[in-house]
Amino acid sequence: MKPAPYDHASIRKVALASFVGTTIEWYDFFLYGTASALVFGRLFFPNYDELTGTLASFGTYAVGFVARPIGGIVCGHFGDRIGRKSMLIFTLLLMGIATALIGMLPTYEQIGIWAPVLLIVLRLAQGFAVGGEWGGAVLMAVEHAPRGRRGFYGSWPQIGVPAGLLMSTLIFGQISQLPEAAMLRWGWRVAFLLSILLVAVGLFIRLTVVEPPGFVAIKQTRTEARLPVLDAFRHHPKNLLLAMGARVADNAVFYLYTVFILAFATRPQIGFSRATVLNAVSLAAVLQMIALPTFGLLSDRLGRRPVYLFGALFTGAFAFPFFWLIETAQTIWLMLAVVLALVIGHAAMYGPQASFFSELFGTRVRYTGASLGYQLSSVLAGGLSPLIATDLLRRTGSSWPIALYIIVVALITLVSVFLASETAHEDIHAHPLPGQPESTAQFPARETS
Repeated sequence: MKPAPYDHASIRKVALASFVGTTIEWYDFFLYGTASALVFGRLFFPNYDELTGTLASFGTYAVGFVARPIGGIVCGHFGDRIGRKSMLIFTLLLMGIATALIGMLPTYEQIGIWAPVLLIVLRLAQGFAVGGEWGGAVLMAVEHAPRGRRGFYGSWPQIGVPAGLLMSTLIFGQISQLPEAAMLRWGWRVAFLLSILLVAVGLFIRLTVVEPPGFVAIKQTRTEARLPVLDAFRHHPKNLLLAMGARVADNAVFYLYTVFILAFATRPQIGFSRATVLNAVSLAAVLQMIALPTFGLLSDRLGRRPVYLFGALFTGAFAFPFFWLIETAQTIWLMLAVVLALVIGHAAMYGPQASFFSELFGTRVRYTGASLGYQLSSVLAGGLSPLIATDLLRRTGSSWPIALYIIVVALITLVSVFLASETAHEDIHAHPLPGQPESTAQFPARETS
């Protein structure tokens, strides 16, 4: 039977919904990172010197990454059994509520030790939400997309990352123009409370999308995985490990370039203002919104692995020049360093990542498998990288150990992607009959026109 023609208007609507919802989720998540670098140390850890207080603040930031795999497992389980859409709505609500509550938190001066305790609890909720959201958002785009365009459409929810980063840095950049006392007293809270309005917009858009056809077919044949996390480990152990390794470099360096850099470049030894560094990150975020779909589209033509490998190679090679440029204390070189690091190195890995990870797993466990590969490495990579970099800086007073750290994570990703299979041209819309192993199912691919 000839499959129905592909509905291009439908995928554009789904891709837009994934982009908008993901932007809002990442705005909330990144806002915490910016605040942890600039104000949380003084508000919630005032009994330490500035660098140690920032280190403690980054510690609460890292807590969110610990919760991300848990969110990936729980939401992946229900996303593979009940549906992608319901989990996207749940995670958006949870993220919005947690972020708004952070904006209402009393500080250490007001309630003592309970202030950082409550901050950590709400950060855990943020981590759980973003851990469960990513898999559903990318699958909605990738599973609706036709073969030959999955890299491009899969990059749309990835664009939500720089878009959310841009929103958080622009808003916090404006708030940082306030007098110091006003910013610390009430200004920072405004950025967190804005989440209430943004989540309302995201919910309205996400409620309009439908489940991907591949998952609908699984539901109709009643062949859902009973325990998706066990099936993912049982049937795809190699791909899980390789996805985790592939994720290490882009995740670790991203948080160095967008969070740690706020503390590093504003030190008296270098002397950039907060606004200057935030402007550099904002410029890179704008350019990433173009670079990510470009690299996603390129991966449809050349394959996921060549594009991904290029990004990892560039990241390792640029590690030392990145810090050399910043340490010139010249604004033009700071801008160039941040832009090259994010727009070329990071974007070449992150652009094709959604389609690459989704294609490594079958439909029955795809939400769980892709989420685990993405989120498990986040605990050890992005969650720890600002902490590791800050500690290395505190111990040595120099940037060269941090550059070596970047080279190490780039090598881990290079090896992982090199060992992975090329997935760009595989049919992910095939699904098994009841009792048939997923890997042996042979169904015709959906037409692309």
